Amino acid sequence: MNTFKWLLKREYWEHRGGFFWAPLITGAIFMLLTTMAVIAGESMRRSTDDGGTILKMNGVEIGKLTQTMSPGDIAEMGSGLDLGTLLASTWPFLVLAFVVFFYCLGALFDERKDRSILFWKSLPLSDGQTVLSKVFSALVIAPVIATIAAIGTSMGFLVILSGYALFHGGNPLTLIWGPASPLTVAFNLAAALPVFAMWALPTVGWLLLVSAWSKSKPFLWALLVPLFAGILVSWFDVMEMLGMKASWFWTNIVGRMLLGTFNGIDMVYRTAKDPAMQNFNPDGPQDVVALFSAQNTWSAFTHVDIWVGAAAGVVMILAAVYFRRTRDEG
Repeated sequence: MNTFKWLLKREYWEHRGGFFWAPLITGAIFMLLTTMAVIAGESMRRSTDDGGTILKMNGVEIGKLTQTMSPGDIAEMGSGLDLGTLLASTWPFLVLAFVVFFYCLGALFDERKDRSILFWKSLPLSDGQTVLSKVFSALVIAPVIATIAAIGTSMGFLVILSGYALFHGGNPLTLIWGPASPLTVAFNLAAALPVFAMWALPTVGWLLLVSAWSKSKPFLWALLVPLFAGILVSWFDVMEMLGMKASWFWTNIVGRMLLGTFNGIDMVYRTAKDPAMQNFNPDGPQDVVALFSAQNTWSAFTHVDIWVGAAAGVVMILAAVYFRRTRDEG
């Protein structure tokens, strides 16, 4: 366990820019753009309005807005704020998808390319431990850091709105933090981590396998092999022989091999297969927020697709261990 801990530290130290700084900087950029948009909107309002600092909505001062709203209206406003915080949190997760993808793609290839593998193999470290540390870094460490950054970004979004409300004479506690449920949104984001890890396992396994096997251009191998397989399957009507459409192969093989690092991609697959999800017709922001609740997210474990994909990912990871042990270091 102590050896594995040091292997994880090695991965973090070598890829701190992608694991730590990339999601933090992305969240900071979002908050900066949001602040600039608020300032620009305020400038436009003042240029077309009377220039007063008291903002009114439907003729009601913003500071007295909640006094004129019914409980249902306040709940709807809170759902809108929750949807805004949820959308704000997507920025670090978007960069996470690319960080994990290219990290796995170069994890085992780069050490052969720069011949640092000769040093690591001289140490009492097994190939299984080394590959497993990279799997753990991709499926646990990087997503946890990105989730913390996403929660921080969503909270920062509410802080910006609070400053805007305070500037116009409103009370942020009653206008922003009271109706919104930032802790619930944060809990839902954290609860999605196990689902992300399981759903991304086949993509991580495939990328590590290519990284361990390919002697050059791992990106092209990782991308073109599944794409050409999909083209051949569609061209020769292979799936029709099995009573299925070619779209099944593209969705469940090609898509699972290449798109698993995108957080929330499982929702797209479940929407295509689950009748309840297909009939989903949001009647306001509260329904969209409920779609990403912890309960609905964890229902992914009731679908066989996630387990079959995870099993395939484990097989490819074992193959990556084999190729790391047998591949020529040169």
